[in-house]
Amino acid sequence: MGAMAKNRPSSGGAPSQRQLRVGELIRRTLSDALMRGDVHDPDLAAMSITVGEVRVSPDLRVATAYVLPLGGREPELAVAALARNVGELRRIVGRAVKLKATPELRFRVDDTYDRIDRTRAMFADAKVRQDLDE
Repeated sequence: MGAMAKNRPSSGGAPSQRQLRVGELIRRTLSDALMRGDVHDPDLAAMSITVGEVRVSPDLRVATAYVLPLGGREPELAVAALARNVGELRRIVGRAVKLKATPELRFRVDDTYDRIDRTRAMFADAKVRQDLDE
């Protein structure tokens, strides 16, 4: 494997260390900005939003933030409010993340907790427990 091959972005595999570092920096920046109320939007000010994860594309041009309002109520409203304020949020991220280009921000509902609940329910099912005990 030559030096050039090491620098190529991974194609569909696990994220690179750089993607993980940039994603975590963006996650912390968004979380801090939302917690401090840096975005001037009454809808965002009225809700407490958790940024669970930020996944960054291999070329670092797109960052997808997985968010959930505290209590999990009306997550689509939180995503819509964030999308309305994407310009201001992108400027905040751009100041914190020193890259050639600030990534495009996208927001999605974080369904991690729903998947955990479904997995717990599946393992609690009598038929599944019987299969596991065998």
